[in-house]
Amino acid sequence: MYTELLIELGLKRNEAKIYEALLKYGGSGASTIAIRSKLNRRTVYDTMERLVNKGLVYEVFGEKETTYEAVDPTKLMELLQEKEDKLASALPEMLRSFQSKAAVERAYIFKGLEGVKNYVRMTLQEGDDVLTLGGTGCWLDPRMHMFMEWYLKEAQKKGMTYYNLFDHEVQKEFADAPERLSVECKFLPPEASSNTGIDIFGKYVVTSAGWEVGKWSDDLTIFVLASPDLADGYRKWFWMIWNLLPGPKGPMKNIKKKKCAP
Repeated sequence: MYTELLIELGLKRNEAKIYEALLKYGGSGASTIAIRSKLNRRTVYDTMERLVNKGLVYEVFGEKETTYEAVDPTKLMELLQEKEDKLASALPEMLRSFQSKAAVERAYIFKGLEGVKNYVRMTLQEGDDVLTLGGTGCWLDPRMHMFMEWYLKEAQKKGMTYYNLFDHEVQKEFADAPERLSVECKFLPPEASSNTGIDIFGKYVVTSAGWEVGKWSDDLTIFVLASPDLADGYRKWFWMIWNLLPGPKGPMKNIKKKKCAP
């Protein structure tokens, strides 16, 4: 019942089987555990030692035989927290190594909802304002709810601002999208609506097709272009469109001034 979950949490399959058997039936000796977990006795002894070392099982010494008891399952949360703390400690150095080796210009592809999460995390790494052309409010997709709650809090800590040029349909179908997503926005005219969108942030331009109003397409393909000059050019075009639409003018932030050739 819990074996696969326990494996996902980091236990080996035999460890998961034994721990689940102890949870289900209570403490017992190695022979009984072997029968209940469908493992041979030698494997039970070897695996039990690892479970004891992990703090998930403890030994009870008796006159006839040693029995084993499962530790309160909340111990699993402690193990996860320990792993998270170790990762948090190592992450700054890992990021420095990653960023020092990253190519200045490159292109790659992400797929589906997990791909969306990957590129959205990149916005946090850049810590820059995010400009979206052709937004459809798809960040409100219910499947992204928990992730977006975490993401928007982290983005707020970094002082990031979102500027969205939403498709016309969002104004009708998701009128509260700007408030829920905490974005500055304007709305494109009906003739500019499409199922495509562009995000611009830092040195990245992200394009994709398959955006629906309030939902990401399941087979979404995301094209990520890393190029400071390209991102700067797209940023200029974004603010040009923004300032042509009714409403407050844009801040025109983070745009390099270049002289055009005669």
